[in-house]
Order: sequence, then C-alpha cells, then structure tokens
Amino acid sequence: MSEVVEVNSSPVMIIKNPSGTESPAPPYQLTRSPLILDTVNQTNPKSPFAVITPLASPMKKAVKSMQNYLEEIGHLTKLDPQEDWLPITESRNGNAYYAAFHTLSSGIGIQALVLPLAFTALGWTWGIISLSLAFVWQLYTLWLLIQLHESVPGTRYSRYLMLSMAAFGNKLGKLLALLPTMYLSGGTCVTLIMIGGASLKIFFQIVCSNPTCNANSITIVEWYIVFTCSAVILAQLPNLNSIAGVSLIGATTAVTYCTLTWVLSVTKNRPNGISYEPSETKSDITKICSILNALGIIAFAFRGHNLVLEIQGTMPSSLKHPSRLPMWKGVKFSYLIIACCLFPLAIGGYWAYGNLMPTNGGILSALDKYHGHDTSKVILGLTSLLVVINSLTSFQLYAMPVFDNLEFRYTSNQNRPCPWWVRMALRVFFGCLALFIAIAFPFLPSLAGLIGGIALPVTLAYPCLMWITIKKPEKYSAMWYLNWSLGSLGMILSILLVLGAIWTIVTQGIEIHFFKPQ
Repeated sequence: MSEVVEVNSSPVMIIKNPSGTESPAPPYQLTRSPLILDTVNQTNPKSPFAVITPLASPMKKAVKSMQNYLEEIGHLTKLDPQEDWLPITESRNGNAYYAAFHTLSSGIGIQALVLPLAFTALGWTWGIISLSLAFVWQLYTLWLLIQLHESVPGTRYSRYLMLSMAAFGNKLGKLLALLPTMYLSGGTCVTLIMIGGASLKIFFQIVCSNPTCNANSITIVEWYIVFTCSAVILAQLPNLNSIAGVSLIGATTAVTYCTLTWVLSVTKNRPNGISYEPSETKSDITKICSILNALGIIAFAFRGHNLVLEIQGTMPSSLKHPSRLPMWKGVKFSYLIIACCLFPLAIGGYWAYGNLMPTNGGILSALDKYHGHDTSKVILGLTSLLVVINSLTSFQLYAMPVFDNLEFRYTSNQNRPCPWWVRMALRVFFGCLALFIAIAFPFLPSLAGLIGGIALPVTLAYPCLMWITIKKPEKYSAMWYLNWSLGSLGMILSILLVLGAIWTIVTQGIEIHFFKPQ
C-alpha cells in the first residue's frame, strides 16, 4: 500500500511505493485524497489548500481560465430556455451585415416619398433644419437603445416591450409601449397590404395597356388578396436571421425607387406656376396645424426603432465581444445610405414641384401627374414593381414581432416549442387578420397622424427616459440634462401632433367607409 510522507516540512507530497521507489503524487490526489488533505492541514494549518509544486502552476492557470469563462457565461447567458423557441431569438448567429440589411429595410420605405410635402409648410430653411435635427435626434436614440440592450449584467433585452417594462415597471411599461409597438408592427403590415395591393393594380394597368386587355377586371380587394397570399407564403421563413436575404432585397428596392423618383423629377422640366413660398392659410390655428403636420411627416419618415432591440437580439454576445459593437457598425452603415436617400429626395422633390406637391402619394404621385405622359412606361412600371417588392419584404420584418408574440403565448401555455404546423397556422392567421382590417377599415391611413403621434415617443422620447431610469446618470450631468430635455421635448411633440391630428379631423373630417377600399 502506498504511503504519503513529508519532505522538509513542505507541502510537496511524495508517494513511497512498496518497492522502495518514490514518486510525486498525481494531481488528482492533491485535491481528491482525504489523506493528502489531512497531511497538508497538519503541515500548514493556516493555508490548508496551498499546493506549491511544479504541477500546481498549469493547474492554477486552468482553474483561473475556467473561472473567467464561467464568469463570462454567467454574466451574459442567463437566458430563458423559452428564448430558443421564439422566432426572434432562436438563432443568434447574426452579424453586422445582417444588422445593416434589417436596419436599412426597416428604416426606409414608402413613407419617405411624402417628405417633400413637409417643405411646402416649412419652406427651405426650416424644412432642411427640421429634417437634419430629426435625423440626428433619432440616430442618438437608436444609439441609446443599442447600449441599453445589455445594460443589466446577465440580461439581454431583445424586445422593446421587455426594456420598457424593465425601465418603467411591469404595469406602466406595458401601458406606455404595448399599443405603440403593436401599431408599429401590425399597423404597418396593414398599411403595407394597402400600398402593395394598390401598387400591384397600377403595375398591371401599365403593363396591360393594350385595348384588348381589361386592366380593371380585377378589383382592388382581389389585389389585396394576391399581395397577402404572397406575403404569407414568404412569411414561412422560420426566424429573423433567416430573412436577412429578404431584408437585403427590400433595402435594395427601397433605395432604388427612392433614388429613381427624385432623379426623374429633377431631370424633368418643372411644372408651370411653381412656388416655394409656404402655403398661406386662412387662420393661425390652421397654419399651426399644417406646421405640426409637416413636423409629423418628418418624424414619421424615420422608423424601425421598435425593431432595433429585436435585430440586436439575433447576435451572439460576450464580455469581450458584446453585441453592441457589430450592431452599431451595421446601423452606421445603413443610416449613411438612408441619409443619402432621404435628403436628396426631400430637397430634390421640393425643388421639382414646390407647393404643387400632391397631398396624397407625395413625389410618386407628382411624377405620375406632371410627367406621366413623357416618362417611359418601363420606368413607371419598374417603380411600381419595386414598391410591391419592398412592401412584401418589409411585411416580413415588421410582422416578426407579432409572430414572436403569438408563439410566446403558445410556448408559455404548452411549455414546448411550436410545431411547424402551429407556426404556419399562426402566420396564416395573422395574414388573414391584417387583410380583413385592410378591407374593413380602408380609411385607416386618414388616422395615421393621430395614431402615429401616439407612437412617436417610441422613437424620440422613451429611449431617453429609459436611459435615465436604467443607467442613472449623475444628476445635473451633461447626459442627465440631454436625455431629460430630449425625452420631455419628444413627449410634448407627441401631444401636439395628437392634438393637431384631432383638430384636422374635426375641422376637415374624414371619409369613413367600411368594406369599400378604393
């Protein structure tokens, strides 16, 4: 039987074998054998676990490396297993390229085409100043949201509603963020069905210009159905990362038709009677409402803040490589392209049409109204087709939070991931619901100013207030003043836009017609 002996009163352990030979004790005996621990305790009672041997150094490094790894994992991967079942977070292999594709696709769209209309009320100077300030403001709040994604050790806020509840409390957080985020997701999908269906009809009318072809044989409701069926089929892609290629296509089409419309408008002759003076109004209240409406158009041109946390949630993250770094790289690249699209579109469109800009459809309607006769049908048809493709791809991105919420309800009740047929059924159900709303309430775009004013704090105000609540910057510091000022100003602007929208509805009225889309 082996015997443990002590050498020079040192805790180095030597095993004397029955044959008389001596050898160092194996590493596992230094930590596992009770006999060894007893000997060490007798030798060095003040430090019973101190082992100084040539073998201890690599062991110590290995233990320390394992401790650092466990600390890192424990800091950032305290994830709910349910996260792996939901479409937003089930795949975490995203990167800066995916972030750029998603951000660009969600940040630019058909709403940008009405930007020149804001200049008709603000004029050149205030129009450019307002657009520039809004761009910087929303880019700053986007940066805040990216930083807040992992603001609490061990937690990743991969949904806007989660961050709102963490900042303001469960009840108040839901009250403030649930309706706006659901409108910005589900309401946008309804609007995309209307835009996509109408653009499909226009494209068909351009292509089917032959007298023998009856372009009006298909109603607008049938075009809505065609668009929705296409969107639902495309929506069967499982998760947010899987639609990165779809977002790339959507971003490309949006940049193309935005650039195409303002380039065509600038290169054509300007219509007669053009003026750049702000439109005159009958009363001061009407003038104030028109200014508020213009500010609302500029504010609504920047969208996608309700999706930025979801996009960042698809990325891997660690202490050494936090997700905020590739996310911010992707956002900076995408917003450079967005700026190169929106500013020429707003300035060039206003230069081309001035106060003759149509109130419905923006620069696209102006191009058709004033230059439809001298513009190639190929170009007009291509523009309509690009709008359709962009609407289809944007539908996938904005519907993903709705899909995620529906599957969250299922997995919470069943405590298991959604089978493929349940996931498919949920997405078909949402597509049918959005189609029904688009057909039943075709006047919803007339309420866009009112509902958009309610949702505006998601972009301009809540991120600033959430930063103060979670990060708790030093009182009266620069960040404290900046975020309180921007948060308060964003809430005031939201209230003014809602009041202006209500005043416009009361004074001008809206045409309400159920189940009669036009």
